[in-house]
Amino acid sequence: MTGGTDATIPARVTRVICVQLDPVVGAGAANREKCRAAVARAIADGGDVIVLPELATSGYVFTSAKEARSVAVGRDHEFFGGISSLLTGTDAVVILGFCEIDTRGRLWNSAAAVTARGVVSVYRKTHLWDRETLIFEPGTEPPPVIDTAHGSIGILICYDLEFAEMPRSLALRQADLIAVPTNWPLGEHPDDERAAEVIYAQAAARANGVFIACCDRSGVERGQQWTEGTVIIDQFGWVRATATLGGRAAREPGHGGDTAQADIFPHLARDKAISPHNDLLGDRRIDIYAKDLS
Repeated sequence: MTGGTDATIPARVTRVICVQLDPVVGAGAANREKCRAAVARAIADGGDVIVLPELATSGYVFTSAKEARSVAVGRDHEFFGGISSLLTGTDAVVILGFCEIDTRGRLWNSAAAVTARGVVSVYRKTHLWDRETLIFEPGTEPPPVIDTAHGSIGILICYDLEFAEMPRSLALRQADLIAVPTNWPLGEHPDDERAAEVIYAQAAARANGVFIACCDRSGVERGQQWTEGTVIIDQFGWVRATATLGGRAAREPGHGGDTAQADIFPHLARDKAISPHNDLLGDRRIDIYAKDLS
């Protein structure tokens, strides 16, 4: 199910829905039910690829690893079976962030990809942000590319996206869409500009010719406000849909309260030509880059 090797995907429309939830730190059961209800609504709205926020099952602002462990779940938790059952009879894919505990008791900031067949992939965040380093282990495996009926989907989590090598590596492995569960803390930015994190996502989409769906969170958690920067970006780097923008209601096509929705054609990401003589990936000069990079 992984690898992104099928170059002949169908030219079909895919409905991407990002649901910007407001999980409550430590409220494991309530958060899991909120996720389940969000997926059910998205399926009813025709969602094909559904993305929920980072750590959607647990909340984010933990005071200690002990607190995180109290709401952590394994990839075999019944919650995922419940999500999978909602997808019965569909070819939909759900990507959601969760607080993972493994069989050795280690904690991971993870994202699961779930289909009607169950959990098909789990990615553990590679680049931990700030106090995450006090709670979680850093991931040691490259992000997956999952072959689906809606093209090849790569997965990153939040801060991962700010390292250019991460989306580039997924594009090189033929990802058509990159799903990014995220929790972006609110920072200052000019009123007439998007949040820097959204600009990063737009640049990554444009540089790699891929669609990117970032699902942020909302609410206030232990005094922390969030960017509420949920955004779906096309392969040219343009915003196709938002939920909210920097805490303000967006006035753009595709706005739907706390849900961003866009209909895309993932197969278009396979064409990396940007002029009759240029190709986004083919023009790379790795012979030059390798001289100065390590």
